[in-house]
Amino acid sequence: MSALSAEAMQAILVESFPGNVVPVVEEVTPEHVLVSQAIDDQHGRPGGTLSGPTMMMLADTAAWMAIMSHLGPVLLAVTTSLHIDFLRKPALHDIMARARVLKLGRKLAVVEVELFSRGQTALVAKAQVTYSLPSTHDAERA
Repeated sequence: MSALSAEAMQAILVESFPGNVVPVVEEVTPEHVLVSQAIDDQHGRPGGTLSGPTMMMLADTAAWMAIMSHLGPVLLAVTTSLHIDFLRKPALHDIMARARVLKLGRKLAVVEVELFSRGQTALVAKAQVTYSLPSTHDAERA
């Protein structure tokens, strides 16, 4: 059972980043969180491909959502490391991120994120994201 629903996580994203177009939390299961980002020309780079910063943003957001799916609203968790391998050239289509928590400790959480274009199975990138967790998770829960 997940600590938060997809709807609750979506509300956290909207409240945390007012005025921004935020990714969409599409699915939350005990194993993973699936997050998507609508893509248009502003997310592109020369050559008609999706920009790396867009994929890194989605990987980071999906990792944060995966952590919250286990702990609840840990709003003060921060990224300490993000490693990404770009595997193939993605088209300018909606991008998906499937995030799975590999390790959830008292101070650090490590999350694996697979990125792929909507409707495709081939990965366009794979990331590993580490988050530093606040000293007490319960103190910041809403």
